[in-house]
Amino acid sequence: MVTQVSSGIKVSVKTKFEKNYSNPKLSHYFFSYKIEIVNTNDFAVQLLRRHWFIFDSNNSKSEVKGEGVVGQQPVIDPGNSYVYESGCNLRTGIGKMHGNYQFVRLFDEEIMVIQIPEFTMMLPELMN
Repeated sequence: MVTQVSSGIKVSVKTKFEKNYSNPKLSHYFFSYKIEIVNTNDFAVQLLRRHWFIFDSNNSKSEVKGEGVVGQQPVIDPGNSYVYESGCNLRTGIGKMHGNYQFVRLFDEEIMVIQIPEFTMMLPELMN
């Protein structure tokens, strides 16, 4: 698991290779990731947007931008957290992702850009 805190928002990521949804013979590797977002501030925030950078070990890269996460734009009150799961298709058994979330502070509508820590997705048999 990797964790990063920026502007009082703690983002933790845990990944898992999903063998049943993958087909290595066709260069299709599916990884799931679980993200917990904790608001350590004394004010509520709302997640508005996400921006991902995705890399395969064959030097291919892609970007994903959009509103919210998994169809939600959650409000996270002080001291509370929001957890969601999503996934990523790669063409190789090793890759990485990082990015950022755009939040709004609800008390003054100030926009906050929160970093998502870089995390690796790797076939279990490649780990030592």
